[in-house]
Amino acid sequence: MRVSARVDYAVRALVQLASDDSRVPVKAEHLAREQQIPLKFLLEILRQLKQKKLLVSRRGPDGGYVLAKSAREINIADVIRAVEGPLATVRDVSPADLDYDGPTESLRTVWVAVRGSLRQVLETVTLEDVRTGHLPKQVRLMADRYGEDERP
Repeated sequence: MRVSARVDYAVRALVQLASDDSRVPVKAEHLAREQQIPLKFLLEILRQLKQKKLLVSRRGPDGGYVLAKSAREINIADVIRAVEGPLATVRDVSPADLDYDGPTESLRTVWVAVRGSLRQVLETVTLEDVRTGHLPKQVRLMADRYGEDERP
């Protein structure tokens, strides 16, 4: 899986928001500065996150952005789906909808398993987990197991 800059920036911006427990609106400029994200790019990402109901924005001099739900209720998969769509597709088709013939027939099962593997991690890690550094045990074990495997 390739994590795009859009996804990385979206997650980082939301975790930065989650670090503000007071629920006071935070300006986009502050998020961009704190996470070193280009402001123009961040504004587009924030628009998408608001459209997908992960963020709420408030106008005015005291305005800015707040999470629409608690950081415990937003997982990384939610963020990815909000800014890029489904977690795993093959040529923009859901793995479950693929149909292969002959010697490649079982490839559909491989792609479905890949999607399941992504979900196993991304749907269990919340913004709060990232903010606090308390990742689910299965995620830490998987990272330990595969962390040294840097094959391209």
